[in-house]
Amino acid sequence: MEQPLISIILLNYNQTPVTLECLESLKKLTYKNYEVILVDNASKENPTNVIKEKYPHVKLIVTDENLGFTGGNNIGMKIAKGDYVFIVNNDTEISSENLLEKLVEPFQKDSSIGMVSPKIRYFHHPTIIQYAGYTKINPFTGRNKQVGEKEEDKGQHNISGYTDYANGAAMLVKREVIDNVGVFPDHFFIYYEELDWSSQTLKHGYKIYYQADVVIYHKESITMGKASAIKTYYNNKNRILFMRRNSTTGQMACFLLYLVVFTIPKNTLSFLFSGQFEHLKSFYRGIIWNLKNLNLYKHEPLNKSLATVTPPKQVL
Repeated sequence: MEQPLISIILLNYNQTPVTLECLESLKKLTYKNYEVILVDNASKENPTNVIKEKYPHVKLIVTDENLGFTGGNNIGMKIAKGDYVFIVNNDTEISSENLLEKLVEPFQKDSSIGMVSPKIRYFHHPTIIQYAGYTKINPFTGRNKQVGEKEEDKGQHNISGYTDYANGAAMLVKREVIDNVGVFPDHFFIYYEELDWSSQTLKHGYKIYYQADVVIYHKESITMGKASAIKTYYNNKNRILFMRRNSTTGQMACFLLYLVVFTIPKNTLSFLFSGQFEHLKSFYRGIIWNLKNLNLYKHEPLNKSLATVTPPKQVL
């Protein structure tokens, strides 16, 4: 059977050595029909020379500003020619040579599937699971869990099946989803964006699948850091934004009650007593952003159409 074209999209932001390791690992792939698109999000050091020298087959886009995970991937999807788009973090490495074959497989068995993610393990702890599917977002807390996270992989999550959300670190997306659902909403920038995209995909009647037969390794939090104030800002801002976009009126009322009664007091006291004043400031900035943008989606579609994405000025 002829292999469908897959467009592999990676982002780079001040992590060129890590990105090169990811590109090198892609050489292990046995799948023949793919293209690689690398979007550099205005890194301090332009990676053009090293990329074109070592990986001349890569289509390179260098942006004028940092567009985040959402904007960077949207630009990549704008020029992607594939029947499928494989969004994969630059801080991952391929372990399974047949990764793409196995990710395409569920689509061929069930035409209603729109997204597929593989099992993900931690790179520095290769026997420990990070992702084996997602639990559904709790309508009160606005949080969820990755199935199997921090468990040693003893085969307990080796059964593939449907899940509620794909994982942004590695997700194969059918072109039909991009055309019918849209792409990432730029307002997320980073964090919760793949959960939102997954939710909108489900609302359009597609399914999301966890493929347990292949593994990819993730060097978690290399770009943002495990406890940065920036991460606190985007996690809090986007959790509220996600709930606004994906909740019923009753669910939103419950979430806001939980936010006011529990989340805000708990985080305020925690950051104050630990002396993390930048985190405290970032936490409140996330709330204020939502208050300032209450009518953000009142007169525009939930997800950005690919047609509205500005094409890159140059593809190297």
